[in-house]
Amino acid sequence: MSLAEFWFCLVGVLFLGYFVLEGFDFGVGMLMPFLGRKKNGVPGDTRRRAMLNTIGPVWDGNEVWLITGGGALFAAFPAWYATMFSTFYIPLFLILVGLIVRVVAIEWRGKIDDPRWRWWADVGIGLGSWLPAILWGVAFANLVRGLPIDGDEQFTGNFFDLLSPYALLGGVATALLFATHGAVFLALKTTGELQEDSMKAAFTIAIPTTAVAAVWGLWTQVEYGKGWTWIALLVAAVAIIAATALAYLRREGWAFVATCFAITGVVVLILGSMFPNVIPSTTDPAFNMTIEGSASSHHTLVVITWAAAIMTPIVLCYQGWTYWVFRQRISTSQIPPSIGLPLRSPKVTEKTR
Repeated sequence: MSLAEFWFCLVGVLFLGYFVLEGFDFGVGMLMPFLGRKKNGVPGDTRRRAMLNTIGPVWDGNEVWLITGGGALFAAFPAWYATMFSTFYIPLFLILVGLIVRVVAIEWRGKIDDPRWRWWADVGIGLGSWLPAILWGVAFANLVRGLPIDGDEQFTGNFFDLLSPYALLGGVATALLFATHGAVFLALKTTGELQEDSMKAAFTIAIPTTAVAAVWGLWTQVEYGKGWTWIALLVAAVAIIAATALAYLRREGWAFVATCFAITGVVVLILGSMFPNVIPSTTDPAFNMTIEGSASSHHTLVVITWAAAIMTPIVLCYQGWTYWVFRQRISTSQIPPSIGLPLRSPKVTEKTR
């Protein structure tokens, strides 16, 4: 394996970590309007706050995987980075807007004690979860399918070329997969009625997820896959089916492991279908952007390999420690009353002066 191929795999691992960890963050945000409703005397806001508390200590750390993946892509494959980011300018801009809106909504939701304020914050969390969940699938499906790239590695198409049926189905598949992943994570991190509702939601969502992912996965394998990527497709299919069965049996721990394997299988299928290209050209195969042709110089790859070898274990240990510290389950009975400020300051009168 060459250094360029090694970094292609490493970039894939970084995005895999992002999709596994940030995937359940997206799922929690996507499910808040459905699982965060008032039930049996428990206010809807209390249930929604409990849901947010499951990801509260870790969601910002999970986003670091995206920053690291983007940085590694820029350092190891500058040509791939430049062409991909210029091609996906609008989708990536929308993803960035969604992530910013979600961050602001999560951080500011509890600052004001007002139902309207929290409602708008919940809308922001929902939009900031659904948009990236769909658009990441659309973007990577386009990388598998190929793009109209010319001999100068320039995108010659338009925005609507990115909205093929195959790409849109990929977006639906990733959104459903993240929703299932998030529901299982909620069941793993909560207790009581919220946990039961989360497992029911996981089983319900897993059924259409299996159907959509199966169609998209077979389409990918038949049109773009290699012989060995049948293994990745099989792993993803078995994992999704297992997650469905385990959700029905209320085995949330193993169901979460299964959804992690399903995401892993999908990512390997995508990267394996692209190999040895980073962006296939639909204009002319001679214009394909290859791993070796898009990589940085050998010296640059050596330097960043040493940097990754030193820093990666430190980051992994720290994040693993974070998950260990915040491993306890959360109950709606543990959620204290809201202590946010009022939406409007009380009027100053002569008496209060």
